[in-house]
Amino acid sequence: MKALKVWTILIAVVMMAGMAMAGETLDAVKSRGAVQVGVNGGLAGFGIPDEKGVWKGLDVDTGRAIAAAVFGDATKVKFVPMTIVQRFTALQSREIDVLCRNATRTLTRDTQLGLNFVQPNYYDGQGFMVPKKLNIKSAKQLDGATVCVLPGSTTESNAADYFRSNNLKWKPVVIEINTELNKAFFAGRCDCLTSDVSQLAGVRSSAPNPADYMVLPEVISKEPLSPAVRHGDEQWRDIVDYTVLAMINAEELGITSKNVDDMLKSTNPDIQRLLGVTAGNGQALGLDEKWAYNVIKQVGNYGEMFERNVGVNTPLALERGLNALWTKGGLMYAPPFK
Repeated sequence: MKALKVWTILIAVVMMAGMAMAGETLDAVKSRGAVQVGVNGGLAGFGIPDEKGVWKGLDVDTGRAIAAAVFGDATKVKFVPMTIVQRFTALQSREIDVLCRNATRTLTRDTQLGLNFVQPNYYDGQGFMVPKKLNIKSAKQLDGATVCVLPGSTTESNAADYFRSNNLKWKPVVIEINTELNKAFFAGRCDCLTSDVSQLAGVRSSAPNPADYMVLPEVISKEPLSPAVRHGDEQWRDIVDYTVLAMINAEELGITSKNVDDMLKSTNPDIQRLLGVTAGNGQALGLDEKWAYNVIKQVGNYGEMFERNVGVNTPLALERGLNALWTKGGLMYAPPFK
């Protein structure tokens, strides 16, 4: 009997601790009046300020969408540029509320770093970019090459695995800051630059003459790029996760930033629940019932965000590929909003 009482008390303590933790990040964000988002800061198409200092990119828009969900105002966000070495420490130390910086979800990051990764906002894979003048057509021809690579990343370990498994020698040129790494590549300090294919497309678009460079056909890894939050605050994780999923769901339902007001009149139960016409989802997340409406109205659905930042009509000229909806051969799939 005593043992049962002890276990009852322990369970109650654990539940109270969980309740105390729940909402901690949301409360801090609301008190501050803005979401602090860690971003790349130097990657075209994903996170970079323009010549007027206005932040642009797919990861940047993901951060704006979170602000729209929380505040009903996508402008209530502060972007904090992060190097690849700083990014996880900044999240762990609460310098930022969420990391939207083309970070790959991995088992060790999910566990050992005390982080939670949510729905990927971009499915990617690692590749190699070379100057065309080298006349290299395949990564298998990179034996003995000097390779520009970021330190402490999945990129570095993936490259090491690839060269080792293919019995190729390589000489890594390791530079921590993206912009400096890119400069080194364009200056000829290395034969090859390796990174996610989307990142290579962004770097190539900023080259003095993009036509002088090509991305080789090999894709050597799976890179689900996902926003990340800290362990321990499940409400904040749910908010960030379902913000990304709301944009995916909106695209599947045919809701855009341009027609979302008309869609409020829809009799489709799925649309009514997503847009808050039928209440419940907002309360479940601790947000206003119009949270998803605000995201779509102010930022757009996932397809709009993709095409605006990295799509075929941008300098990156990326096809949807794996980032198409599941109904169109891609991996973008949202669970029911009920």
